[in-house]
Amino acid sequence: MPADIDELVALSTEGDRAAFDELVRRTYHDTYTLALRLLGHEEDARDVTQEAYLRAYRGLPKFRGDAQFSTWLYRITANCASTHLGRRARNRHEVLDDEAPVADLHPDGDPAGRADQAALRAELTDALRRLPPKLRAVVVLRDIYDLPHESIAAELGISESAAKVRLHRARRKLREDLFPLPGDPTAVEGVEAPGRAHAV
Repeated sequence: MPADIDELVALSTEGDRAAFDELVRRTYHDTYTLALRLLGHEEDARDVTQEAYLRAYRGLPKFRGDAQFSTWLYRITANCASTHLGRRARNRHEVLDDEAPVADLHPDGDPAGRADQAALRAELTDALRRLPPKLRAVVVLRDIYDLPHESIAAELGISESAAKVRLHRARRKLREDLFPLPGDPTAVEGVEAPGRAHAV
């Protein structure tokens, strides 16, 4: 079996099922991780991952290599996740937007300064799960997978400006959740704010 992903993609495009099975094996972890980050629920993530590979297999004859296979698969996964979320969409109150990216959420620009990297990663993961699904999807695709606004908008079925607004709102929510400002009535000393979980 070829060691190169591009060779596996080429063989899969020609109908080689064994090559596609190997392609799934090599990319499954990353695809499932994306689905889990977008959905925040393991069973849903497994369902979406399976659906993404079904769509990818059916769409392989049209894959021309204009983008990397991983990027193409990310977009299919995001689209499947968006469809899944649409079935159980819930309306939630959202705050005003902010420009701070996830990588620079801490006011002093040093997120590792408040805890070790592992603890911060766990807190960030929990905070992402607490975001409304439509905000979580945009911030994951942009700040973790580095997809451009245009691609995010196309995959989620929204305008590019809406994608930017949602991204700003998601970043603002994450910042307020992870680093509440002194004097914030939801962050009284010794009292855990609603919806916040203790870092593990």
